[in-house]
Amino acid sequence: MYSIDTDGWLSDVTRRPSTNYNQRPFGHSIELLVIHNISLPAGCFGTGYIEQLFCNTLDCSVHADFADLLDLRVSAHLLIDRLGEVIQFVSFLDRAWHAGVSHYAGRDNCNDFSIGIELEGCDNVPYTDLQYQQLQRVTDALMKRFPLLTPERIVGHCDVAPGRKTDPGPAFDWHRYLQYWEC
Repeated sequence: MYSIDTDGWLSDVTRRPSTNYNQRPFGHSIELLVIHNISLPAGCFGTGYIEQLFCNTLDCSVHADFADLLDLRVSAHLLIDRLGEVIQFVSFLDRAWHAGVSHYAGRDNCNDFSIGIELEGCDNVPYTDLQYQQLQRVTDALMKRFPLLTPERIVGHCDVAPGRKTDPGPAFDWHRYLQYWEC
């Protein structure tokens, strides 16, 4: 069971603080959880490049696919890798830069009121058992700490940025993930 401390950090996980965040606008509550996927290079896992991207240490010259990432400043609150390791980059109390141009329930700028979790993966490769287990444990801790988060307020990046984003993709088993909270 995870817990979240008063500073917004998850217990018992690796912390790799990113500078790619800022404060949430005054009066914005955490009301949404956005599930993403990422792999660098695309379709490659376990490279360490995701952490480097979120911490602004990625050498974009090491792979041709990284050319578009030069000077990009992005982050997620958490990454869950293929082996189930959870790495936190930004306090849940702060605004990570994960959703980009986004819209949900009549509101723009989802970063203002959401938490972003990246799963190491890609749209068409099944996620691992360990990733689902860790995602459920983390989500449970988040819902206990932030009461406006409910299973109905968990979406994919594709839902808040349709036409622009496709993640977590068809390989993500929403039923498997959400059945954890079904009665």
